Amino acid sequence: MKRSKKIIFRLLHWLRKMPSRQLMIILSVIVGFLAGIVAVIIRGLVVWIEHLLTSGFVIDYSNYLYVVYPTVGVLLTVVFIKFLLRQPVRDGVPSVLYAISRQHGLIKPHNTYSSIITSTLTVAFGGSVGLEGPTVITGAAIGSNIGRVLGLNYKQTVALLGMASAAAMSAIFKAPIAAIVFALEVILFDMTMTALVPLLIASIVAVLTTYFFQGLDVLYPMKGISIFKLYETPYYIGLGVFTAFISAYFIKFYVWSGKLFDRLHGWFPKFLLGVSTLGLIIFMLPSLYGEGYGALNKAMEGDLSFIFDNSLFYFYNGKMGITLLLLLAIILFKVVATSFTFRGGGIGGVFAPTLFIGTMSGLFFVTVINHYGMTDLPVSNFAMVGMAGMLAGVIHAPLTAIFLIAEVTGGYELFLPIMLVATTSYSLTRLMSPRSIYTIQLNKRGDMLTHNKDKSLLSLMDIRDQIETDFAKVHIDATLGDLVKIIADSHRNIFPVVDDENTFYGFIILDQIRHTMFQPELYQTTMVKSLMMKPTNVVNIDDDMETVAQKFQHSGKYNLVVLDGDKYVGFVSRANVFSHYRDLLKDFSEE
Repeated sequence: MKRSKKIIFRLLHWLRKMPSRQLMIILSVIVGFLAGIVAVIIRGLVVWIEHLLTSGFVIDYSNYLYVVYPTVGVLLTVVFIKFLLRQPVRDGVPSVLYAISRQHGLIKPHNTYSSIITSTLTVAFGGSVGLEGPTVITGAAIGSNIGRVLGLNYKQTVALLGMASAAAMSAIFKAPIAAIVFALEVILFDMTMTALVPLLIASIVAVLTTYFFQGLDVLYPMKGISIFKLYETPYYIGLGVFTAFISAYFIKFYVWSGKLFDRLHGWFPKFLLGVSTLGLIIFMLPSLYGEGYGALNKAMEGDLSFIFDNSLFYFYNGKMGITLLLLLAIILFKVVATSFTFRGGGIGGVFAPTLFIGTMSGLFFVTVINHYGMTDLPVSNFAMVGMAGMLAGVIHAPLTAIFLIAEVTGGYELFLPIMLVATTSYSLTRLMSPRSIYTIQLNKRGDMLTHNKDKSLLSLMDIRDQIETDFAKVHIDATLGDLVKIIADSHRNIFPVVDDENTFYGFIILDQIRHTMFQPELYQTTMVKSLMMKPTNVVNIDDDMETVAQKFQHSGKYNLVVLDGDKYVGFVSRANVFSHYRDLLKDFSEE
């Protein structure tokens, strides 16, 4: 045991002494391999448990266990989080973004395993969410804690989180190119060439690890891709418009469900509402069980039988009117099932539900056009391309959507229609919902990194780190004579006026009372309250730095008072904020 500790200590010492570039390359290999292992474990556990639970179900009837299983899965998840782990397990990608924005890239150690357990329980038992989010947060947590042990600086830690996130996406989807684009488009707001090479290595190592255990097959194999024809262009644009509306519906319903569940107090009412709704939906529409890979792959082939399999509606198979109504219901209620899985206490990701809805949207769109428009559009093409439209709209990452769909399906021949649909959907969704499903809640609190470097750097700064407290305070009932004594011992020219409870009333500026100071006859008769000024602009202790910067800009002041409610805290200066901003800019701009 002692020898093992000695070896580990020497290894850590060796890594800490290594030049930064070489260190990041070595770490990219490590996090890539570990992220690949995490993806294999999560996927393998879910497939095994799901097969164990549902393999005996008959195809021509809906089983009542579709109500029971999701309830059991979410309950086990909630019990593990609240009574065993006793720490929150949050959504994957938003948690990584929050760690970068507000926690200096640090993610709690329990995230290296807690998301594996909770997402497996949620998804394998029927929770209508995906596995990519838990895989990403697990990979990022591994990277973050490696960085913490090695004492990496903030920039290195953020780069490590980007590598780990890319590696996790690469492994879970077997899509190394899309994973890199995802890291650049969603996770990392600024990337230098020095950090790009480790990102590539992490993605490659992760997908090779997955290939070793799971083979080289793509996740959603396309059979019989039809060559894109120019006359199909308007139809693909129409699909982009349709997926944009479905994307906006997804985002808005997800946000609305959060507000609905926030009105409920305690975990049990939320759990009860979530699982009862989820169980009922899955009982009526069994294709919404879990990630729905089986149904999705059938949809990609243009096979509509999945709509009726294990369903109460099995004997309506072949009736086009009912088929289209049920397919539309699957699209709309998948959003409900996903949202209520999350709100009821389940853990998972939104990528898989988004891809599922995208495929069903493409299938619905092309089936309606073919049936009622008397056309012969390729069903599989539209089902596949619908995924790109939905993903681009929901997560506001069109490049990720384009490359991911091409990679997970092997459908590179349809790159142009994928681009058409993704671009159309993204553009229209941005008009209806300016924030993505990942960032909408974080942006409300100002906790989100963006690809606007100015805002991103400001979001990394905390007002509490900028507060100066070495200003001599003056009591509200003090006289001019008392003030002169305080001024004599102070090196500042601003003096906050407070009472015994530290309530802030105003401040005195030395230059504005200089002529009065040299009139001793006024020392006892002139009160401080008659000399003080009340500020027109104050900073609240909870303000984000973008708000502070705006207040400096609009006021033209060089110092602003900081309050906690009506209590005096200190002052923040324009010079210190600008100096800290320049330091961050220099750090992130260096190779």
